[in-house]
This record gives sequence, structure tokens and C-alpha cells, in this order.
Amino acid sequence: MANKRQIKKAIRNACGDMAGECIFAQDFFGEGKEEQWDQIIVNVALLQESALERVDVKFDRAPGSFASGSEYRKARRAFNRQAMKALKEYMHSETEKIVASMNELMPKKS
Repeated sequence: MANKRQIKKAIRNACGDMAGECIFAQDFFGEGKEEQWDQIIVNVALLQESALERVDVKFDRAPGSFASGSEYRKARRAFNRQAMKALKEYMHSETEKIVASMNELMPKKS
């Protein structure tokens, strides 16, 4: 598993790339649809903000509440694994929604 700094950096890069693609598409295909492209960029920014907040989850139990240190570490690893899985699923579903809305604004082939 990557550390939190690497995960946050990956989220920022992914969201920055999506926003950049929106700006590029808006310049070439966005005549009359500027407000919709701007709304997608705002949605990307909101996705980034909420995803970064989800990275900072903390295990809420203390080592003293476990019989041994190994049980504590095992429970903490399971908690972190579950949190990262939920973050991946959230990012994937939200990214799919954003890409779908981007595709709707693209010109259709004749």
C-alpha cells in the first residue's frame, strides 16, 4: 500500500488531468456549452476535495483495547485496507460519472 502522501498526489494528478481534458475539450468542442464544461470542472474539484478528505481516516481504537500488539496491528491493517478499498470504489464511480458527462458534451459522429 502506498503512503498517504503518494495517494493524495495521485488523486491531485488524476483530478488535474481530468480538469485539463475538460479545458482542452471546451476550447475545441465547447461552443455554446461553456457553462456545462465549467460545471464538470467544478465537479472534478469537488471530487478532489472529498477524495482527499477520505484519505485522512484514522483507526479509532487504541492499542490498549487489544490483547496483544499483533492483534492491534492486524485490526489496523484490515481497517486501512477497507478504507482504501472504499476510496478506490468512490473514485472509480465518481470518475465514471464525470467521464460520462464529458462524453455527452462531445460532438457526435455523423
